[in-house]
Amino acid sequence: MTRIFPSFAYSAGPRNGCWWDNTAELPTHPRLEGDVTCDVAIVGGGFTGLSAALHLAQEGARVVLLEAQQVGWGASGRNGGFCCLGGGMRGDASLDRTYGIAARRAWRMAERAAVEGVDALIRGLDINVDRHSVGETCLAHRHRDAVAFTAEAQAIRENYGVEAKVLSATDLKAAGMSGPFHGGITVPIGFGLNPRKLLAGLVHACANVGVAFHGDSAALKIGAGRVTTSKGVVYAPQVIVATNGYSSEDVPTWLAGRYMPAQSTVLVTRPLSAEDVQAQGWTSDQMAYDTRHLLHYFRLMPDGRFLFGMRGGLRASPPAEDAARAAVIHDFRKMFPAWQAVEVANVWSGMVCLARNRLPFVGPVPGMPGVFTGFAYHGNGIAMGIHVGSILAALAHGRRAAHYPDVMARPAKRFPFGVARRAVMPGIYAAFKIADALP
Repeated sequence: MTRIFPSFAYSAGPRNGCWWDNTAELPTHPRLEGDVTCDVAIVGGGFTGLSAALHLAQEGARVVLLEAQQVGWGASGRNGGFCCLGGGMRGDASLDRTYGIAARRAWRMAERAAVEGVDALIRGLDINVDRHSVGETCLAHRHRDAVAFTAEAQAIRENYGVEAKVLSATDLKAAGMSGPFHGGITVPIGFGLNPRKLLAGLVHACANVGVAFHGDSAALKIGAGRVTTSKGVVYAPQVIVATNGYSSEDVPTWLAGRYMPAQSTVLVTRPLSAEDVQAQGWTSDQMAYDTRHLLHYFRLMPDGRFLFGMRGGLRASPPAEDAARAAVIHDFRKMFPAWQAVEVANVWSGMVCLARNRLPFVGPVPGMPGVFTGFAYHGNGIAMGIHVGSILAALAHGRRAAHYPDVMARPAKRFPFGVARRAVMPGIYAAFKIADALP
């Protein structure tokens, strides 16, 4: 495999300290040894791969799922646990100019359908995911961002068919969301969850319908009707590639240059006492994020621990990882100064995935009949990743999926500079930091 980050990014180093590993058991699966035959081979054991596997196997397909590490090892097992609207980074005006109003509305409804699909899946499988929060709240870190929320509420009504609630700084304090915020807006779609418990439930459901799992079985080559690993081959007329930010430039080669991994770092505190939450004035279990380009996202979890994450890491090495972890702790303590002495119990990082057009892609791999892929959820991979998995399952069955808008079906374009494309990120991040600092 050819990957664009140094090997440290794909090692255990960034994952060490992940709080979710303490909360639920995930099974380990044996390496593929020898050759097997099935109807659909799936490469990648995160939310997208598991969702596709479950939908296919429930309809009677023989499914083999290959994972380079073990299921849930990548971003799906180390994210912030926000099941929410998102998946892309395009605003309405940009979508309207490029794709048209009807296409934009179809995409927005797909966002909503993705969240509702996860809700239905959790309820149908009766998975305990430590669910909390009624929707999510966006918090303005500048006055002008708060002013814009009134227009944003109108757009939310048009796009998603729900009523958003605009909050003043005083309203936020009364709602238990005190902090250096000028206002907020709550969208009543989405909820917080424990991603590892969701993964465990999906793996169990997949096993019950006959999905065959193989860990420590990285796909080294994908060809017509076959996936080759170091110890065996899976022969299948249909192949789904669900590796997202942990993809390779040559598995298959069409992916080269079409995805951009970007790092995100998360911390979890010790359980906060009643005195702790009262001192800071953050007593709400609402999941929240701020209006920065390099945003912060945070929530008070059911066990009393506070989760806080941020974007911004650009390099992969032990010193860079230490710096990213120090930065997230710094920003956490700056935003919530009453918790200066609160112990940060766990810190870890992982990679989200971006596309050049800032929208997910899901569909057939051009020039490779029978091969499908879906990727680029822009940091919102729980809902959108699971939704994409259901779309991929439908495509493998030869039918059009529900809530599969045109904007997701257009093949992803290449970033400039090929394997060196990470070189564009420092400039972009620098511009974001300048914009975030402007009043």
